[in-house]
Amino acid sequence: MKKYRTEQDFIGKMQVPIGVYYGVQTARALENFPITGYRLDRALIPAMGIVKKAAALANMEAGLLDERRGQAIVDAAQEVIEGKFNDQFVVDPIQGGAGTSINMNANEVIANRAIEVLGGKLGDYSLISPNSHVNMSQSTNDAFPTALRIALLSKTGNLLQATEEVETALRLKSVQFDDVLKMGRSHLQDAVPVRMGQEFGAYADAINRSIQRLRQARKGLLTVNMGATATGTALNADFTYVDQVIKKLREISGIDLRLAGNLVDATQNTDTFVELSSAMKNLATVLSKIANDLRLMASGPYGGLKEINLPKMQPGSSIMPGKVNPVIPEVVNQVAFQIMGNDLVVTLASEAGQFELNVMEPVMAFNLLHSINILTNVQHIFANRCIRGITANRDHCRKMVESSVCFVTALNPHLGYEMSCAIAKEAMQQGCNVRDIVLEKQLMTEEELDKVLDIYEMTKMGISGKEFLTKPAEII
Repeated sequence: MKKYRTEQDFIGKMQVPIGVYYGVQTARALENFPITGYRLDRALIPAMGIVKKAAALANMEAGLLDERRGQAIVDAAQEVIEGKFNDQFVVDPIQGGAGTSINMNANEVIANRAIEVLGGKLGDYSLISPNSHVNMSQSTNDAFPTALRIALLSKTGNLLQATEEVETALRLKSVQFDDVLKMGRSHLQDAVPVRMGQEFGAYADAINRSIQRLRQARKGLLTVNMGATATGTALNADFTYVDQVIKKLREISGIDLRLAGNLVDATQNTDTFVELSSAMKNLATVLSKIANDLRLMASGPYGGLKEINLPKMQPGSSIMPGKVNPVIPEVVNQVAFQIMGNDLVVTLASEAGQFELNVMEPVMAFNLLHSINILTNVQHIFANRCIRGITANRDHCRKMVESSVCFVTALNPHLGYEMSCAIAKEAMQQGCNVRDIVLEKQLMTEEELDKVLDIYEMTKMGISGKEFLTKPAEII
């Protein structure tokens, strides 16, 4: 039989399991919001601990919190930061109340642990109150979004590292495949030749622009509204506390956080979250496009393009022996779809804010943190279990180029579009070589043709290939 203690808030009394560190308001949230079945993201829990520790230290500096209680709260918050009470953060990440249940879960766990440190019994809030002491000078409306920003900043560092891995892997392939001539394609039809290295260099540059967007979005997260309390007016927050809490947040987190210039704006608006979500969606779109191209280039292999070989990761069929599927690009596609869906949720939630607070922040937090997690994981896999192991079928690629009439385009400046069309049509109808038709009709000399129809020269773009391929592109 479970044993319970009785706790009370202004709604009434409630039974709380006797050994837990959370309290009555968390227990109510468990009943009210059995939504996703998930726990809070592991980055958000220590971030809440950082906020509570900084607030307690600032309140002590301001003379608002006595040292005995304050130090117990600081010590308990530090244990939360260290992950010692992760199992006590039990509320569902999607909830009504703008994150109040998350904030109170943190307040109650820290209060009860601090009570225990002082020799009291769990639930004896006469010693330390979750609201009066742990939540002193705060509101959910500044504590929760500040913690969310800290969590997002800590996790986007890993996301950037994973994205840089993908860029590096693509950049290396762009150099490795610089001499691989292949068919360029538009509309999925043969176009003029291209070097495979140029394609991979273009992929790398697109990823590089995504990295720049992520870095820009991270800058917006550095501005917090800690000290704003409920609506941005700093009601119940002492001036000394507001000044000190930002300093303490920087010291504890190691992040260069700064106080918003307009706390009402910073409490109302969530456009920085939309900016981060948009940057991740943009990256997901780029990754998915690359994955699509790789799947097509590796298609077949005998009945498809067969331009590249992807690393063999696992058997591809339960019925067809020998079949190997492009499973890593496929999972990249699927993660990209999820990121795009998450971005829509964040966008709708941000738009749905009214007046002085956006109450939809919990669902924004859930989707942003989810996007960072899966986008980080899939990029590690994409770089290390796919891109790095790609090989090119060089001879096959060149044969496809040489058997095509596509490079008749290079004759346009010399023979004119109409004549070039006629040559292309004749080559396709008769199944013969463009070069032979031009020589037969004495339209150009053999020496002239050697120069004009040099496939490698067609792909040079007037500058050194390797220099071009390895030069990061700017955001346009």
